[in-house]
Amino acid sequence: MRIAMIGSGYVGLVSGACLADFGHEVVCIDKDPGKIAALNEGRMPIYEPGLDALVAENVRAKRLTFSTDLKPAVAQAQAVFIAVGTPSRRGDGFADLSYVYAAAREIAEALTGYTVVVTKSTVPVGTGDEVERILREARPDIDVGVASNPEFLREGAAIGDFKRPDRIVIGAEDPRAAAVMQEVYRPLYLNAAPILLTGRRTAELTKYAANAFLATKITFINEIADLCEQVGANVQEVARGIGLDNRIGAKFLHAGPGYGGSCFPKDTLALVKTAQDYGTPVRIVETVVAVNDQRKRAMARKVIAACGGSVRGKRVALLGLTFKPDTDDMRDAPSLSIIAGLQDAGAQIVAYDPEGMEQARPLLQGVAYAEDAYACAGGADALVIVTEWSAFRALDLARLKGLMKTPVLVDLRNIYLPEEAEKQGIKYSGVGKKTVVSDSTIGAEEFLE
Repeated sequence: MRIAMIGSGYVGLVSGACLADFGHEVVCIDKDPGKIAALNEGRMPIYEPGLDALVAENVRAKRLTFSTDLKPAVAQAQAVFIAVGTPSRRGDGFADLSYVYAAAREIAEALTGYTVVVTKSTVPVGTGDEVERILREARPDIDVGVASNPEFLREGAAIGDFKRPDRIVIGAEDPRAAAVMQEVYRPLYLNAAPILLTGRRTAELTKYAANAFLATKITFINEIADLCEQVGANVQEVARGIGLDNRIGAKFLHAGPGYGGSCFPKDTLALVKTAQDYGTPVRIVETVVAVNDQRKRAMARKVIAACGGSVRGKRVALLGLTFKPDTDDMRDAPSLSIIAGLQDAGAQIVAYDPEGMEQARPLLQGVAYAEDAYACAGGADALVIVTEWSAFRALDLARLKGLMKTPVLVDLRNIYLPEEAEKQGIKYSGVGKKTVVSDSTIGAEEFLE
């Protein structure tokens, strides 16, 4: 099939490359000439494991091309995917759909013959209706179908998620559009990937409901972690105890500094705003949004407490800046709020991230950057693990202690065991479990936060 992908950002580029790998002819379109030039030279605008090789392979096979010219690609396409950004709108937090609607207007002018226009971007309920209205208003003569096909890609594992999905959700009112979309995903029939055919509005809401539920699981276990610290329980064991229940499941029950990224923060907020507009507020999700926002800043206070109640004039080293490992995405990353809180308290910040430092530089002021984890720890009064990159999972604790001015480790991802730190004479503070103070460093017994 011939496919046009409008938008060559995270969703558009990954989706376009994977569809090309299925054997479709895909043109990825973007208004940014610099991005298209980079892609044509084999340089990826984002970091996603395996994406550069996948793109290169399909470019060589001439199944994947890049362009700034929308009209010829749309004119020849059987399916046109809209994969542009839908950021939170300033002022009210609702999803900004201006890019989606602008794309729809441009697509309308270029359509020839029956074509399915697909919203791949995460959009509020009813967006597909408005896209169809825009198309038909601009071109009353066109034969077009409009479908919703939300993405469920995890950054850092997006290619695997696309090729081996838990489910494919297709929302369409037109049987012809549904048939075209099934043909798009026919290569996945071999993997027995379940396809859910439903109405357009149901598909749009399914995406928001899924992200809101996962965000709720994260926030739930984070609140349980706070309780664990007060009562002397271990949140990792609690999470395992409840996660073994098949009705609950173990995924997204890892306590930490709160969720971030390009999806959960904006999608939960958009769902809240949509529900309010329809007079059916989602109180649980409203609370999730509020608790998560507060938690990120609270992690700075946790670091301050581990440093004896003050970080003024102290050097605090952060390992990990991106919102999760295996991505360079800094959008709504917990590190941003943590660093702001520590700087407000007078700390000097040095940081290291395997992929995110270039993305972080424009967002952070007064932060020094190190070349690796050990250089970051040098002379530090505290070392904080913010993102659980694989490179941070087996650090030499004895070496870290020797490099640091004061051996304090605040492990916001619970990578290390408190006992391991204690053996090396390091004061350890995790999330949802005991803080260990080594006799050799502080001269006090174990205590609970």
